[in-house]
Formats: sequence, C-alpha cells, structure tokens
Amino acid sequence: MEQLKEHVRAIANNIHKGIPDISGFDYLNDALDIQYIVTGQGEYIGARILVAFGGPNIWVNTHTGTVEGYWYGDYATGAFLNDPMDINGACRELWECK
Repeated sequence: MEQLKEHVRAIANNIHKGIPDISGFDYLNDALDIQYIVTGQGEYIGARILVAFGGPNIWVNTHTGTVEGYWYGDYATGAFLNDPMDINGACRELWECK
C-alpha cells in the first residue's frame, strides 16, 4: 500500500510542478488510454489518462485534479492544483479534433 501511495504522490507532484521541456502533448505520448469526460451534448469536461497498468493501475483525472491509483483492493489518491504542462488542454484539443 505504501508503494502505491508513493507512486501516486510522485505523479501528482510531477504534474503539479510540471516537467521541464515537456508539454501536455508530450506527456500524452506515453498514455496507455484516454477516457474523455463529456456532457450529454458532447462538450469536453475533462479526461482520465491511464499512465500505469497491470499493477498498479494509475489514472490522471484532469476533471477532478487527482491521480487515482488502484492495486488489488488498495486505493490511493493524490491531488494536483496546477497543470503547467496543460495536460487538460491537450486532451481538450484531441477531443475537439475528433
């Protein structure tokens, strides 16, 4: 459980602070999956980005500003208040290009 918490916190911290010379699109290059959160009219609200899979599964949720980690029955979450890489903006642009 502690490893899961540390991994989630590290990802949340990287997003909050930003990674030098990395844009939101660069960050999404390593995404395993993107689930878009949209209104009934198809308007973009946010996205869930799968960044780790198979033990643990870790999602970045741009709508809630959280990183969510799951490993068997364990769950950990971490928050990011900033998105200097503009991951959310990159997801919005991808959605709008559909």
